[in-house]
Amino acid sequence: MEIVVLNGSPRRGGNTDALVEAFVAEASKQHHVNVYRASDYDIHPCKGCNACFASDTHRCSQLDDMSIIINALSKADMLVVASPVYFYSISAQLKALIDRLHNPIRDSFPIKYIGLMCVAASSKPQVFDSIKVQYRLLCNFFDIQDKGMVLAGNQKKRVGPDLAPFIDEARSFAQSI
Repeated sequence: MEIVVLNGSPRRGGNTDALVEAFVAEASKQHHVNVYRASDYDIHPCKGCNACFASDTHRCSQLDDMSIIINALSKADMLVVASPVYFYSISAQLKALIDRLHNPIRDSFPIKYIGLMCVAASSKPQVFDSIKVQYRLLCNFFDIQDKGMVLAGNQKKRVGPDLAPFIDEARSFAQSI
């Protein structure tokens, strides 16, 4: 299986990276996995101009690195979205990338499965609620099967001992695919 991981963390070596690394280490044993860190690419926010809908090729009017992500997703069987939680949402870098998938080319992607991994400093049980709602709506809209979630709350320290059970959960998630 071809798996694409979209990592929304702009901070290297943090908790989101630790979950992604654990997932990739396990998933790579049986699958081909590529990780794309949103902040490593020059991806502009969607302008809502709908040029992609007017074009037969669905080419965006913006000339940036989004074509790299679209190319990767055009070959993916599974998508894993990973992000730190900033103010009850995914990171701005990842949100800009996801918004650019407003493009109708997304309908040609072979993605059948999706997973979610998020890390939050907050210990409030509802910290992931808005993200889970958006995730489930996307699953329903695109008829993509949810393969699982790893939601690590109360992670105030950078890769501290409290993250260990969630790293194990990310490994188990990868093994379950």
